[in-house]
Amino acid sequence: MGFVIAVDGPAASGKGTIAVRLGEAYGYPVLDSGLLYRAVGVRVLAEGGDPDDATVAAAVALTLDAAELEKPEVRTRAAGEAASRVAVHPDVRIALREFQQSFAAQEPGAVIDGRDIGTVIAPDAPAKLYVTASPEIRAERRWKQLQAQGETVTYEDVLADIRTRDARDAGRDDSPMRPADDAVLLDTSEMTIEAAFDAARRIVEAARADGS
Repeated sequence: MGFVIAVDGPAASGKGTIAVRLGEAYGYPVLDSGLLYRAVGVRVLAEGGDPDDATVAAAVALTLDAAELEKPEVRTRAAGEAASRVAVHPDVRIALREFQQSFAAQEPGAVIDGRDIGTVIAPDAPAKLYVTASPEIRAERRWKQLQAQGETVTYEDVLADIRTRDARDAGRDDSPMRPADDAVLLDTSEMTIEAAFDAARRIVEAARADGS
């Protein structure tokens, strides 16, 4: 396994942007693992299934094609809600684990962002970040993103979505929403994109120095 950078955190915390910037900085491929769950949710809905049906969701996860991650539908608000619902099923998470672990095994390294990268997918990753922000800040970021995509939605509705997803995760015994014991916490609530990236890169550089 190469040098894995695990970037975990809740939705709209800034982890995706940070992961992409780190990938560019180090020349590593980047995987947004949330797209896997979004793609599963989108296909379940497209096939007339129920995202709350564990058997249906797991069957889709087992046959997921990487090309499905590129579909524009996976970045919609509906996809985010569907992803949150299919992700609660243990069999779905197991089905998608091999895909993520294969990605993490690349040389010379890889960047993966998600919710359980540092705890489940790549627990031995030398660099682990847990990126977070307040629900209000995260809702504002996602609302602006959805508006830019042409979706008509209110900030209040997006905030309600964020809080529902957080509560859904918090209510699970196997919730992935917890930082690894050795992850470095990065709260981006009051940070610009550049400041957050600079802080993240310092965390990674410290990890690289420890491993040298």
